[in-house]
Amino acid sequence: MLLGLAVVLTASPGDPVLYPATGSDTRTLYLVNHGWHSGLVIPREALTGEGAGPALRAIALRFQAYPDLEFGWGEARFYRTTPTLAEFDARLALEALFTPGGRAGVVQVVGLERTARASFPLSDLVAVRVSGAGLARLLARLDASFRLVDGHPVAGGPGLYGPSLFYEGEGRFSYANVCNHWAARLLNAAGVPVTLLLDTHPQGLLLDLRWRAGLIPEPNLSKP
Repeated sequence: MLLGLAVVLTASPGDPVLYPATGSDTRTLYLVNHGWHSGLVIPREALTGEGAGPALRAIALRFQAYPDLEFGWGEARFYRTTPTLAEFDARLALEALFTPGGRAGVVQVVGLERTARASFPLSDLVAVRVSGAGLARLLARLDASFRLVDGHPVAGGPGLYGPSLFYEGEGRFSYANVCNHWAARLLNAAGVPVTLLLDTHPQGLLLDLRWRAGLIPEPNLSKP
């Protein structure tokens, strides 16, 4: 009973004007499930279009050699030290989740030389077709995830894999605002319906997207 109520209360409706996307201006993005964390793959050239702000335009220039970029957001210390579940640190995880007032966030940007599937062969992918207007709203929300100093995003060292960088982020990380919530809210900005309680864990986010939006994950290449 209480669980069902919580699901209902954390459900965010989609926007039928934006999603499902129709027409010639649709674009395909990819949600990537890394097992403990979700990222979003966006074509680099979209980062200079409508909705993009100074952070994304600067990043598009810095990563100009790559056709697609993956974005992920998380708690600064835990994200930087946890490239895989094998490096999981329970103490850091608990501090990230339950520090009163939350903890500072960072954004990781990864340049992808190949397609999302070729770049992440062992990850589940969800292809999400968004409208041009939906993409603009998503990009505006993504741009706001970056802390700016003198109008520029602040780089904070190399990322976890591939050609990547961490950037100082806006927003506070906590149990009520984890990385998968961040990814879900980006998709919701593009008109996709989401349910944040389910989206706390990547597998819940995949279930939510299948249930609310009819989006079926592409299985990773480790599965028969």
